[in-house]
Amino acid sequence: MNLIKRTALYLARTKYCKTAIEDQADLKSIREKPTPSMIAGLIMIGFSYIIGLPAVVAFSVIAVWLKKPLVAVIGGPLIYAVSTIIFIIGVKMAGKTYFHVFCRWMVRVVLEKILGDDVRMLSESDSSEKGI
Repeated sequence: MNLIKRTALYLARTKYCKTAIEDQADLKSIREKPTPSMIAGLIMIGFSYIIGLPAVVAFSVIAVWLKKPLVAVIGGPLIYAVSTIIFIIGVKMAGKTYFHVFCRWMVRVVLEKILGDDVRMLSESDSSEKGI
């Protein structure tokens, strides 16, 4: 068994991941119309991903091209810090409900993709250990 699958099995046994899988976490609870601040927050979250790592790579390329390493040494962490701040503000604006529902759904989907049929075996073995 490879390292990724072993790690996924370990994570699937944690309370958070296990309940997300057992409850078949989905995105139904966020069907109500989002408020303008929620939309702005989601846009900020997306924007933070766009400027995060790609900007650091761009600063590195520019630093090599200009032969000025300080551009990457100072600019890379600075733009990444700005990206992180934008992400945190976006999560605050979008509301923790959206973020929590999305994270539970993402955990379930990723673990089911990695583990495949082992997800069912995991829940069956846990219920048989408890005597259910």
